[in-house]
Amino acid sequence: MAELWKKPNQTDTLASIAAFCIGDDPVLDQHLAVWDIIGSVAHAQMLRRVGLISEADYEAIVLVLSDIYTATNQGPLPFEPSDEDIHTYLERVLTERLGEAGKRIHTGRSRNDQVLTALKLYGRHELHSIVSQIARLSQILLKAAEKHKEVVLPGFTHTQVAMPSSAGLWLSAYAEALAEDLDLILAAYRHSNRNPLGSGAGYGGSLPLDRDLTTKLLGFESPHVNVVNAQMSRGKLEWLVLTALAGIANTIGKLADDVCLYNAQFLGLITLPESFTTGSSIMPHKRNPDVFELIRGHCNLIKGYPAQIMALTTNQISGYHRDFQLSKGILIKAIGDLQTVLTITQEAISGIKFDQTVDTNPRYRDMYSVEGVNALVKSGMPFREAYQTVGTLADADKPTGFTEEHTLLGSIHNLGLDRIEAYLDQQVAQFEKSSYTQWLKGFEAQYLTPKNPN
Repeated sequence: MAELWKKPNQTDTLASIAAFCIGDDPVLDQHLAVWDIIGSVAHAQMLRRVGLISEADYEAIVLVLSDIYTATNQGPLPFEPSDEDIHTYLERVLTERLGEAGKRIHTGRSRNDQVLTALKLYGRHELHSIVSQIARLSQILLKAAEKHKEVVLPGFTHTQVAMPSSAGLWLSAYAEALAEDLDLILAAYRHSNRNPLGSGAGYGGSLPLDRDLTTKLLGFESPHVNVVNAQMSRGKLEWLVLTALAGIANTIGKLADDVCLYNAQFLGLITLPESFTTGSSIMPHKRNPDVFELIRGHCNLIKGYPAQIMALTTNQISGYHRDFQLSKGILIKAIGDLQTVLTITQEAISGIKFDQTVDTNPRYRDMYSVEGVNALVKSGMPFREAYQTVGTLADADKPTGFTEEHTLLGSIHNLGLDRIEAYLDQQVAQFEKSSYTQWLKGFEAQYLTPKNPN
């Protein structure tokens, strides 16, 4: 175990126990490094403002943290075997370079609120990135919907041909679904945007810390007021973010499943670019939709992560527990996996080609049965009688096309793409990307940009 946390009379810990307790933190915390540095700079600024460290110590601490921040752009930080995590690494480097001044950084802070602050900053940042990716994918789907809006597709219920649909209707359905899913991201984002710093081990303390100041410095919307509640947000934070990601994954996974079905030879509704298919080791004719199968697989795994967090945090009283350490890897992996899925899906959708002959294919003749029923209803026949009449027609007599346009809002001939796009813009605007970007750039410029000594 790191010397920083060793009790005065504690003997050396078995290497196997130390390794078990440290786990994957040295690897995982590379993802949290910049956020722990930012949290530490804000904490040091607050300590200076309330008189718990001197101006000279503050300036020296921030200078070292700025150097480490710059180093994060050059690759993984050089953890030593004794460094349990990013928090230990930062304090070790500060102490080695500054001596007593470096030891003051942990004043009024616990690793509990330190890691929670880093996770909140990390989650907030990554959610911003995911929102941008979702918006791009939704826009790609809308653009494709406009391009292919005249292409007829069969609609399915119970995995059977049901009613006429179109490529435009199908594509724009997922564009709007993703825009709706941003409500889930917003809920997770708002929870990520509350400041836990200063709650310490979960019960505050007697030092005169200014939690409102760190809230402002870190660009949080507000602090968690109650310090016990601040600590209870560990686990809750991960679950909320993962639940939001699972909602996105559910939508994209369904899209991928559609693609796999529509691409099958027996349907042939779409054709995928060869770059998004793979062959078989023994069957030279195969063009397997492996990319979309893997998208679907990753999405299905992401949907299971919230249950892991819920199981991990079951039967825990209030306060910190070491079990929470295991939630970090789940969160970081899920975020990375979804970001990869979003990127690949954006690339894959644009290259899909649609069968242009569905409306004349006898295989899909039945999808026009409702058109025939509606035509009889408009001529004055009661609906139930019209239903029975069309149902008893021989195949050769069944309707084979549209009788009139589907002008209902959101249907084949009235997609309402402009309204979906406006809704998407409204959803994205709730995240105030410009103000977040302005805060981050401002913080970097003020505290983390190397100063010219001249």
